[in-house]
Amino acid sequence: MRFAIAGKNIDVTPGLRTAVEEKIGKLEKYFAPDTEVDVTLSVEKKDRQKIEVTIPVKGSIIRSEQVTNDMYVSIDLVEETIEKQMKKYKNKIVDRKQNSGSFAKEYVDRDYEDDDEIKIVRSKKFGFKPMYPEDACVQMELLGHNFYVFRNAETDEVNVVYKRKGNTYGLIEPEN
Repeated sequence: MRFAIAGKNIDVTPGLRTAVEEKIGKLEKYFAPDTEVDVTLSVEKKDRQKIEVTIPVKGSIIRSEQVTNDMYVSIDLVEETIEKQMKKYKNKIVDRKQNSGSFAKEYVDRDYEDDDEIKIVRSKKFGFKPMYPEDACVQMELLGHNFYVFRNAETDEVNVVYKRKGNTYGLIEPEN
């Protein structure tokens, strides 16, 4: 695995770098040797030590972020989370015909129990009326939801607005 480690509001000390490489390096058993791992360490306020790990693989992105009051605890937690994701979603993220080159052969060949299979239990259909993202945010708030799907009046594309921490909003648009 190749690590790209960056810091925001924190110096990436040799000790932190070693901790990340050793802990996240345990995931090497799941990935091909040339897999790139993007790691961002950051400090938000005094007691929010955050790590974000993104592992792009063909056809998917494996990602986790953890926040605690200790960076080393955050590193431990993010490794555990990604390992659980790899076991839980193995059949969904590894398509033996297309994506198996991104993963270690032992991981692709091994079967993991799928104890929490994803099941869609409800389906809804509704019409899209074109609206601006700000109007979609208002509609989302009126409905009491965390996200809202709408047709953007400016681009005529299907977009999603969502509620973020700190009473802010995000917009998801398709990439052209």
